[in-house]
Amino acid sequence: MRDARLAEFARDNRKAMSEPEARMWLALRANRFEGVKFRRQKVIGRYIADFAANEPRIVVEIDGHTHDVDDPRDAQRTRYLNERGYHVVRFTNGDVMTNLEGVLQMLAKTLREAREAPLPTLSHEGERA
Repeated sequence: MRDARLAEFARDNRKAMSEPEARMWLALRANRFEGVKFRRQKVIGRYIADFAANEPRIVVEIDGHTHDVDDPRDAQRTRYLNERGYHVVRFTNGDVMTNLEGVLQMLAKTLREAREAPLPTLSHEGERA
């Protein structure tokens, strides 16, 4: 039941993206960015990632202006995603709106590094992402 509600919430989020999310999605969609297939508002376990790719396993989070940089919930969420083999990279709304080129350069570097790194050992074998 929880999974169905989470999936519905993700669908609703896809229909009502913030302006920074919409700008980022234009750069990432349709395998445009570095040939990587990103999905938006992807359910991964008990969380919804703003953008995620399965190959390489990358999650991109766009954090709002009211977002607390040291939010312990972010640390918990990042740990959860890391345990499932995802590398998490965060950008602020302001970064996306004022320096999208720099954001994309940083993301391209992260993707290159992830492709070169050995595959992580997943701690939750058999669990769907």
